[in-house]
Amino acid sequence: AGSRLQHEYVPSAHLSAACTCLAWAPAGARQPPGKDGPQRKKRKSEVGEVDKQLDILAIGTAVGSILLYSTVKGELQSKLDGGHDSRVNCVRWHQDNCCLYSCSDDKHIVEWNTQTCKVKCKWKGDTSSVTCLCISPDGKMLLSAGRTIKLWDLETKEVYRHFTGHATSVSSLMFTTVKPMNESKPFDGITGLYFLSGAVHDRLLSVWYIRSDRKEKNAVMSFTVTDEPTFVDLTVSEVKEEPVKLAVVCRDGQLHLFEHILNGYCKKPLTSNCTIQIATPGNDGDSTPKPVPILAAAFCTDKQSLLLVYGNNLQPIIEKVSLNTSESHICLVRDIQKVLSLKTDAALTKVKTPVVNSDTKVLVPGIPGHSTAVKTPASGKEKKKNKRKPGETEESIEERLGALDIDVSKVKTPGGFPQTDSFAVLLVQGLESNDAEILNKVLNTRKENIVKNTVARMPIHAVIPLLHELTKRLQGNPYSASVMVRWLKSVFTLHASYLSTLPDLIPQLGMLYQLMESRVKTLQKLSRLHGRLFILVTQVAASQTVQHVPEVNQTAKLVYEDDSSEEEGSDDEMIADKDSDENWDEDDEKEEQSDEQDMTVEKEINGDSDLEPENESEEE
Repeated sequence: AGSRLQHEYVPSAHLSAACTCLAWAPAGARQPPGKDGPQRKKRKSEVGEVDKQLDILAIGTAVGSILLYSTVKGELQSKLDGGHDSRVNCVRWHQDNCCLYSCSDDKHIVEWNTQTCKVKCKWKGDTSSVTCLCISPDGKMLLSAGRTIKLWDLETKEVYRHFTGHATSVSSLMFTTVKPMNESKPFDGITGLYFLSGAVHDRLLSVWYIRSDRKEKNAVMSFTVTDEPTFVDLTVSEVKEEPVKLAVVCRDGQLHLFEHILNGYCKKPLTSNCTIQIATPGNDGDSTPKPVPILAAAFCTDKQSLLLVYGNNLQPIIEKVSLNTSESHICLVRDIQKVLSLKTDAALTKVKTPVVNSDTKVLVPGIPGHSTAVKTPASGKEKKKNKRKPGETEESIEERLGALDIDVSKVKTPGGFPQTDSFAVLLVQGLESNDAEILNKVLNTRKENIVKNTVARMPIHAVIPLLHELTKRLQGNPYSASVMVRWLKSVFTLHASYLSTLPDLIPQLGMLYQLMESRVKTLQKLSRLHGRLFILVTQVAASQTVQHVPEVNQTAKLVYEDDSSEEEGSDDEMIADKDSDENWDEDDEKEEQSDEQDMTVEKEINGDSDLEPENESEEE
């Protein structure tokens, strides 16, 4: 009621096994299903309001174990191990007995016996991770969801119904009705009930109807909100005409209220009856009001008023608000700073500030002999982020070095280029800190003498790490291999004696051996390919040159000058004709011979003269 922190529990392994989900054990034996059943997590806001017997809290962790913590005793009661291999996404208590259900990223659902702390039953819930669970009002059925939603019979552990679900993983599941609307048929505990589901990155909350037949798998209606729902609470409708009231808190910090009678199919998504936002008044300092995110909201037992949790997660403010749904948008103005400062003054703080005597002198790292006056932290004031006053200018590094009596000129290296000994130091530093920038700078040098000197001057303990780094780089970019081989060569030549003394050298350099073998294996094939390509290229070049030679001669034959008279020309023509008739056969023979000569020349050029005819065709 005072919205003050009542109890705080930090599990011993909270860093390695962070808490992922929680659920209150039902108080006593059985709760009436109309009251807040176990089908949803209860926030801090409801602890004070619900029955005082609420004691045990089940907390799921990121490593798969479940902690049972007693809030009354203030100690860890027991730990449930061995059920899940990875992150627990949801835990739910059964109404009647000491039975707990949990689901995980390992795709399984586990039924626990909380008395013996052992797994009662474990079965595969989905093909991907199961993110959400919900137990039916009569306690005989279980809803589970990853992306698809399944309804399980808890006795046989078989799927009773299948629903298409959402495109992303489901984050909330809860039943909205206790009894079916149609009261003519006898009630079997599940048929005719409605349930609600919301998913990650999904702005629609879907309502599903459990039918007696298996026909309809899609949602009967949906509620639309402004952002992904982070917290959902509802009032369960017990009478036929009573509407279901729904409070949905979104990631953007708004709260949407819906009121709807569930009576069958509705095609369009329903919008909210009322949206609630909270903002700061914006009068002190900056005049613009800032939005305050609502973290959670829950209906009180009268179903008319709401508990709102807003502010930040570490110090939330809890407030009771009565509903007025006539307005479609309500913006509540709240001054958070005032409320929080009142709270922190009243509450006892665990942090103690040390009392500092005014005569004491506190030394801080920096210039020798420099002391600083310690200011006692004034309450209510914010810490100054900037230590310097706005008027002061910061000392340059040169001035500071001057104060430390170090000659600045000596520090700079002549020529500004790093020397080999500094390369060796850099290399060792880079290998120890695994700094890619330093290693790139050193290992990308191509100068042989620098590489040799660096390897010679590096300490022996850095040889194996350097080899591992080189093998890693050899596997990566093919272009870097040529540079890395230089380093490998100098390491092996200079440090061979040290390497041969190592007993576990073969496993240490196993990866390098394999790399070299795989590279060398392809060498033979590549050289063959190189040879063939070389032959082809030379053949093409030779054929081109051969083609060009006769063309020149032809052009020369066609160009002629005619100085003589027509008669002489006709005589010449006659003689030429006779000659050509007589020498016809001789010319043919000559041409054949010259062709053969050309072929042999060409073959000799290409190195083909000894090839078999079959191989020639292959080469082509």
